[in-house]
Amino acid sequence: ETFVYVQHNNLYLCGVTCKNSNIALMLTYLYQLTSLFQDYFTTLNEESIRDNFVIIYELLDETMDHGLPQSLDSTILRSFITQEGNRMADDSKSKPPVALTNAVSWRAEGIKHKKNEIFLDVVEKLNLLVAANGTVLHSEINGAVKMRSFLSGMPELKLGLNDKLMFEASGRNGQSRSGKSVELEDIKFHQCVRLARFENDRTISFIPPDGEFDLMTYRLDTHVKPLIWVEAVVEPHRGSRIEYMIKTRSQFKSRSVANNVEISIPVPPDVDSPSFKSSVGTVTYLPDKDCVVWTIKQFHGGREYLMRAHFGLPSITRADAEGKSGSGGGGMDTSWKKPIGVKFEIPYFTVSGIQVRYLKIIERSGYQALPWVRYITANGDYQLRMA
Repeated sequence: ETFVYVQHNNLYLCGVTCKNSNIALMLTYLYQLTSLFQDYFTTLNEESIRDNFVIIYELLDETMDHGLPQSLDSTILRSFITQEGNRMADDSKSKPPVALTNAVSWRAEGIKHKKNEIFLDVVEKLNLLVAANGTVLHSEINGAVKMRSFLSGMPELKLGLNDKLMFEASGRNGQSRSGKSVELEDIKFHQCVRLARFENDRTISFIPPDGEFDLMTYRLDTHVKPLIWVEAVVEPHRGSRIEYMIKTRSQFKSRSVANNVEISIPVPPDVDSPSFKSSVGTVTYLPDKDCVVWTIKQFHGGREYLMRAHFGLPSITRADAEGKSGSGGGGMDTSWKKPIGVKFEIPYFTVSGIQVRYLKIIERSGYQALPWVRYITANGDYQLRMA
């Protein structure tokens, strides 16, 4: 027997097989089962399993038949496995929904909305690591196209992006060379997308699930200059005080604005008496995290701001008290100098330049639907090393 398990908080979800099974399928099932339980119970822990063991039995019975995974879509399962107590029901109501046996298992039939709308968010997260001398060591964009669908009936959607390979497939190479196209990597689609059609002519066509879902995720391994640049000049005066001068600069167009910017600057663990002076925003010392957080509500493009911080240092360090030298030659210990972290969110902007060219909605009844598109760039793992 072979055991496959995934860990979630203090729980282990375990699958057992007696033959050479598809391990990737088993792991995918366990991860999707975890997401399903979270969707039903909000938090998945020992207590929620004790409180909901009857529903868990029902869900396991519906999601797995003879060792083969079945529907794990919470929207479909909720239509006949509810968190209400058991009630006597007539046979017509106790039958599973038609969607389970349909070709489109992720969408029920007969959905009606008073207002037909679809919301599309292109969210990109920037992972960046900058060396102390200013060289970009690693930059990567992780993107996702998130949708919220409130459409009646069984609509057919077609989405067009400025995808380089799509331009080349349709013979518009000139447009792809002019810098208006993006070469996406590691594309992963929701199950509703017709993959054969995408591989043939790079058209993204699909019948969307009702409600919220991730249509696709992608990655771009490309060189990106830091959107928010931070320089730190640290002057330690051994045994008395340490002074910081932090300069930050936004390196995106002036028409864009970064919201809720947080710059985390590490400080030694034994500092005291903090005092700050900044040209904009608020500065807070967090002793439990050994860092200073500079918060700027709105950071316009092409701007530069300055912040000074002053701390007192103890006259004798712990290393001195134990008879140890901090860094070989009696200098100050620099092990606290972790990278500076930056958090931000820039609406109406994508760092990769990806654009939604069109979103067509076709439905038999011929209703007019409103598509709404929004772009957001946020920080991922965004770090700048201190000099």
